Amino acid sequence: MKAIIKFAFQLGAKFFLNADCTVNKDGRYFLLNRALLKVARKDFYYAGTYLGKVKNGKFFPSFNLLTMLAEGEANKIVVEKKAAWLFICGRDLFRKGILTVRGSRRKGDHALVLNEFGECLGFGRIVCSLDGAAKSEVAVKNISDVGDFLRREA
Repeated sequence: MKAIIKFAFQLGAKFFLNADCTVNKDGRYFLLNRALLKVARKDFYYAGTYLGKVKNGKFFPSFNLLTMLAEGEANKIVVEKKAAWLFICGRDLFRKGILTVRGSRRKGDHALVLNEFGECLGFGRIVCSLDGAAKSEVAVKNISDVGDFLRREA
């Protein structure tokens, strides 16, 4: 559970999980409601909402978790249509594709990347101050995006 809270903190998110409903199954975290907790067997493979996993001491969030974080207060970058497409293709974000920034703008901070409709596309690390970046400069390094699964299958 600490890994999830630490990850949320990196994104500047105000996020709370009920520890009684969060289950750690071999380094994979799931959020179960109380009714499901009563009937779920100890040896389940998947139950409730998958939140992410810890592998080699590093937390890898699920897109369920990223979507949950995007619904609340967090560092968020909203991008225009073309930048959104390039981001889900694994590309970094240039300053010219960013429409708005909510939360931190500082170099080194992490932020969720959203399209114009508020849908979470993934997250990245800010690599230059978003206030003073040139339009043609990489502003956000892509860490994870929703297109990753499709790229792995190709």
